[in-house]
Amino acid sequence: MDIRQLKYFLAIAEEGQITSAARKLQMAQPPLSQQLKLLEEELGVKLVERGPRSIQLTDAGIILRNRAQQILELTDSTTREINDFAKGLKGSLSIGTVSSSGATLLHDRLGEFHKNYLGVTFEIHEGNTFMIIDLLNKGIVEIGIIRTPFNSSNLECLYLNSEPMIAVMTPDYDWNSSEAAISLGELQHMPLIIYRRFEQLIRETCLEHGFEPQIFCMNDDARTTLLWANAGLGIGIIPKSAFELANHGNLIYKEIRCEELHTRVAAVWIKDKYLSSLATKFIETFRAR
Repeated sequence: MDIRQLKYFLAIAEEGQITSAARKLQMAQPPLSQQLKLLEEELGVKLVERGPRSIQLTDAGIILRNRAQQILELTDSTTREINDFAKGLKGSLSIGTVSSSGATLLHDRLGEFHKNYLGVTFEIHEGNTFMIIDLLNKGIVEIGIIRTPFNSSNLECLYLNSEPMIAVMTPDYDWNSSEAAISLGELQHMPLIIYRRFEQLIRETCLEHGFEPQIFCMNDDARTTLLWANAGLGIGIIPKSAFELANHGNLIYKEIRCEELHTRVAAVWIKDKYLSSLATKFIETFRAR
C-alpha cells in the first residue's frame, strides 16, 4: 500500500463511482479498477460493494477511508512544512473569507501584512461561513475569516470586536431622518433584503420581538443586499462593517439597537493542525490590530 493507492481509494470513496473517480483523477477506468482490486487482495478484505450504478463502502472500506484521509492530510502537512522551511517567509497564503468580512480584512489587516511580507502572494476563496469551514476541513485554505454565529468545536478562533447590524435604505424609506439608530420593531412592516446566512438569526430575533419579518429578498452575498437596497427595492440588513463593500451612493444607514443582532468577525483555523509560517504571521498581524 502506498500514498498513490490511498489517493485512488479516497477518490473512489468520495465519488461513489469508479467512472467518476477516474474522471476526477484524470486516468482511465480499467487501471483504477485494477488498483482497487490489488488493494483488496493485499489487505485480504472486500473494501466496496459494487452495485449497478454506484459502489458502497464496506465496514473495512469505511475504516480505510478514515485512515486514508488522516494519512494524506499528514503527508500534505509534512510536505508543506518542509517547503515552508525551505522557502522561509515567501510563497502563497490561502485564505477563505465571507463577503461581509471583506472590508474588515482589506482596510487594515491585509495591507499591514503585505507591507511587512512583500514576497507573499495570496489565494482568496470566497463563500459563506459554512463553505469556508468546509474548505478549512479539506485543507484548501489555512485560515478562514468568517462571522458569528458558527460552530467552533474543532476550530481555533481569534475574535474581533462585536459590531451591530445596520438597516440600509434610500432616503425614500427613511421614516425618521432625525434618528441615526432605530429599534428592531420599527422594521416590522418594511420589505427586508437579507443575506441568507443571517435568515435564522434575523427571523428568530424578530419573532422574539413580537413580529414576523417581511422578507422581500433573500440572497447569498452582503454585496447583493447593498445593491438591491441601493436600487430602492427595500431595506437591507447587514453588519455595519459591510457597508463599504458595494455601491451605496443612494443609501443611508441606521444602526439597529438590538444586542441579539450583534456579530463578530473571527479568524479561524483547524485545531491541532500544522500552520505554515505565513499563516502564523498573518494571525499575529490579525491579533495585533
